[in-house]
Amino acid sequence: MLHAGPEPPVTAVEHRGIEYVPLSERWGTPSSLFWMWAGAIWNVEFLVYGVLGVVVFGLSLRQALVVILGGNLTYVLTGLASLQGPRAGTTTFGVSRAPFGPTGNRVPSLFNWVTQVGFEIEGVALIVFAAIALAGQAGMKTVPDWLKVVFLLVAIAIQAVLPLLGHAAVLRVLKYLSLPFVALFVIMAVLVGSKFHATAHGASWGAMTIFLALVISAGGLGWSENGNDYSRYLPPETSRKRIVIAVALGGAIPSVLLEVLGAALGTELPKAAELSVTGLTAGFPGWFVVPYLVVAILQLFAIDTLDLYSSGVTLQSLVPKLHRIACVAIDTVICLGVAAYAIFSSRFYTLLADFLLFIIVWLAPWCAIYLIDSWLRRNRYDPASLLASSGGLYYRRGGAGWPALIAQAAGMIAAALWLNTYPPYVGPLASRYGGPLGSDVSVFWGLIVGGGVYWLLAGRTVRAEGLVTPDVVS
Repeated sequence: MLHAGPEPPVTAVEHRGIEYVPLSERWGTPSSLFWMWAGAIWNVEFLVYGVLGVVVFGLSLRQALVVILGGNLTYVLTGLASLQGPRAGTTTFGVSRAPFGPTGNRVPSLFNWVTQVGFEIEGVALIVFAAIALAGQAGMKTVPDWLKVVFLLVAIAIQAVLPLLGHAAVLRVLKYLSLPFVALFVIMAVLVGSKFHATAHGASWGAMTIFLALVISAGGLGWSENGNDYSRYLPPETSRKRIVIAVALGGAIPSVLLEVLGAALGTELPKAAELSVTGLTAGFPGWFVVPYLVVAILQLFAIDTLDLYSSGVTLQSLVPKLHRIACVAIDTVICLGVAAYAIFSSRFYTLLADFLLFIIVWLAPWCAIYLIDSWLRRNRYDPASLLASSGGLYYRRGGAGWPALIAQAAGMIAAALWLNTYPPYVGPLASRYGGPLGSDVSVFWGLIVGGGVYWLLAGRTVRAEGLVTPDVVS
């Protein structure tokens, strides 16, 4: 029988950060994870990702469909990376101390914190752009800079509410926010389908690999570092299969539907249409623009909630003495400053595509190390050792898990050799294959090299640690 505790009220402020979640407070279920992920990912951001495949990388709809279906299979990684929280009772980068050690874990924690803040900035900037478009619909021919700043300040204040309230509010509110966007999606699908005509043009296989890397980074791989931040509130004996299926489907279903719709929309956009959350309205009739923008803003707040909550608990793994609420406040201030630059930058969407590809360099090897470590130790963790600043099972030499750090470095080098973020950076191997644009298989080499090196260096030691660690379920 599960050790389910009572579900806290939605207005309760969560003060817990990376601290262990007692069994009496494990009120979550796999279905709650499904609705949380679906609620966040029913989002206009994923519509934009689909458009990128056609407009930026030049894929035909058939090519884009193949890439989208294949790339979103990686939500299985998010599901597998949600299995450790119920056993360990802490967040993703609390669990990450097992392979990396409390000191060594600060390296991937720093990478993840920067990544989460980057996603926050993306969401806030898109919210401001949508608000600017709404002002235009209200009759403002030119939106002054001071009003853009007001939009930014209001967006920052609103987006901080759910992360400050915490886990219970996030899960419940995101579930219901999915409903208006599902209705919006149905209308968009009808509008796009009524005038869609498939085109024969296509792109090289190299361009397809670059778009594949973007889909994987924005999807299953890109969410793997968030999984246990939310699954830690599930009882430890919850079915692993149900967790993986709930998380994978909750992320993959809306991602596939929205990206396919975005790709179809991209084939119909006027050539002069701006590539943005607001520019996409050029493909819709005028009566639909305002409800589209309003719902888009609501959903952008939803997806930003996950990023801000996870960035807060990641910052706490970097600086354990900080309270979770203080971490949210720090991240909000940083997000405000950088988002102010982003909304006045003419290169925002180019920077967005580059950001989604660059994060593969650290994220692919880390994900492989994290999952292989969990498999080797049979998903058994000592919560006290995970949260200890010194000593314990995972402290090893000076608090650093050197096999994991070496594997992380090796995987990052391998990924960088195949990374393609043309024009700012094209890896020496990525440029040699795949046609004029080159190719990008950085995610696969990052996973293979990072995971393989870790298995060779740490396999025997980690198995031994798993054998001496009590199974919390038994």
